[in-house]
Amino acid sequence: MLEQLFIFTRGGLILWTCKELGNALKGSPIDILIRSCLLEERSGSTSYNYDVPGAAYTLKWTFHNELGIVFVAVYQRILHLLYVDDLLMMVKKEFSMIYDPKRTLYNDFDDIFQQLRKEAEARVEEMKKSKQAGKPMKNTLAKKQGQVQRGMFDGGNKKSESGDDGGEDKVKNRSLENGNSNCSFENGSLPAEGADKVKENVSSKTGAFDVNKLQKLRTKGGKKTDTVVKKGSKAEAAAEPKKIMKKNRVWDDSPSKSKLDFTDHVTEDEVQNVAAVAVDQGESMMDKEEIINDSESEEDDEEPEKDNKVDTKKKGWFSSMFQSISGKANLEKADLELPLKALKDMLMTKNVAEEIAEKLCESVAASLEGKKQASFTRISSIVKAAMEEALVRILTPKRSIDILRDVHAAKEQGKPYVVVFVGVNGVGKSTNLAKVAYWLLQHKINVMMAACDTFRSGAVEQLRTHARRLQIPIFEKGYEKDPAIVAKEAIQEASRNGSDVVLVDTAGRMQDNEPLMRALSKLIYVNSPDLVLFVGEALVGNDAVDQLSKFNQKLGDLSPSPNPRLIDGILLTKFDTIDDKVGAALSMVYISGAPVMFVGCGQSYTDLKKLNVKSIVKTLLK
Repeated sequence: MLEQLFIFTRGGLILWTCKELGNALKGSPIDILIRSCLLEERSGSTSYNYDVPGAAYTLKWTFHNELGIVFVAVYQRILHLLYVDDLLMMVKKEFSMIYDPKRTLYNDFDDIFQQLRKEAEARVEEMKKSKQAGKPMKNTLAKKQGQVQRGMFDGGNKKSESGDDGGEDKVKNRSLENGNSNCSFENGSLPAEGADKVKENVSSKTGAFDVNKLQKLRTKGGKKTDTVVKKGSKAEAAAEPKKIMKKNRVWDDSPSKSKLDFTDHVTEDEVQNVAAVAVDQGESMMDKEEIINDSESEEDDEEPEKDNKVDTKKKGWFSSMFQSISGKANLEKADLELPLKALKDMLMTKNVAEEIAEKLCESVAASLEGKKQASFTRISSIVKAAMEEALVRILTPKRSIDILRDVHAAKEQGKPYVVVFVGVNGVGKSTNLAKVAYWLLQHKINVMMAACDTFRSGAVEQLRTHARRLQIPIFEKGYEKDPAIVAKEAIQEASRNGSDVVLVDTAGRMQDNEPLMRALSKLIYVNSPDLVLFVGEALVGNDAVDQLSKFNQKLGDLSPSPNPRLIDGILLTKFDTIDDKVGAALSMVYISGAPVMFVGCGQSYTDLKKLNVKSIVKTLLK
């Protein structure tokens, strides 16, 4: 049974709900649908599953893009209602006929809806009955055909057993069982070609090996498989390249100490000099606003687009030009295929994951289908503008995460602000943790580092070097310790010495390493950090989707809490090495819903900045 049907505008104004259904839905499925699908550009999907304690709903929807109306049907997932799609299309058609932008109440639509629902249910029942009635008819027909065929073969066998061959005339019309029933031969003999075909059929059925075929394959194309090059021949000597002999390395018995770097033996004066240089590196790029030159984007829009060239080849120059001048009543799915395919290929070349690029194109197609094409506009321009809006909507953070504001709020409560850095191996967690620490120091915030990477050799020494250069305290317990306990003690130490922020460094781990993922889930569960930052590389494409989704999945599955803590934000590293391949940022945000909070773009402490959404969108569509 249908739970409820909603009709509302894209602005959120509810125009009509079925009063006779009147079922009170548990939770807020419509709000979650709007936030998770419609605003996240996942409207190209066919349905959405919503789970709450005691109920599991399936939501299906359709759009009337010209009027800006959304139609949503909600029903229990266990029911598998077959008429919902048909009902939504009929409701969309009937409601669009009576819709008036000035009206807000549509009580007269209740009777229409009841009639439409009865028609949809009756149509499904008729389909079920026709399918059930068609099954026994097919079975009886198959049985009759089998009986007829068996009777024909049995009759032929009886005649042959009785010895009555029927003379030469019967031999002429005798049918062959190998499928050549329309061919008749005199005197019961087969021509040479027919005999070869029969032999091939018999050999293929019995599995016999045909030597003639093997000989033909050997001599096909003039290649001879029997010729073997003997070892030591001239041909082999000419083919083999000369081996390059590796020179022996000479090791000195007593290496000079000047060539080696003894970091542990640095004097205190040298440490102070190094720290002073580090602090005076300048202002962090986080506090600088990036300026975008819009003139280049305007020039790009004026250039003819590739997908428009493809469109003119298919439809002809005059028809495409006439359509762009006069406009079109309603855009159809076929009109959007070529421009969307060109955009999908463009996004994939910019390192966007294929699955995400396809879903984005489906969502844009769903938002444009049925809209009216204005005069003097090309379909490719309409599609590109819709894709640009979708990308801006995805990359813009849904909730504000202001670290400086949250740090001062935690300071007023008398507790430190805790940030945990997680990610796979070798992405630069420790280096970018030091960049974040440098940025916080410039805002007069007391920072302490916690060396909770007790797994990788040299991790504690690396973080100790950053802390020494930045002149900030570090909490460490060495290696082979429980990182959750080390983090807990570090937070307690920060409360005693008055540190405002604790930056927790964790070990790099692959997303499918369950022991390490279990240890990370324990660390987050025990210490309840204020922010969980996923550190990922900007170089990866499809791997970013797999890494981030598996991290969230493992953190949720391995956490003992009923409401597990997932990733709150993303820090993208090596952003200066990718040129225009910025698709990893879009892939990560789309798959997790978490915003990109920091972007690493260099080796120094100042090379940390915010993600400029307009710049990323411009690069993706360039």
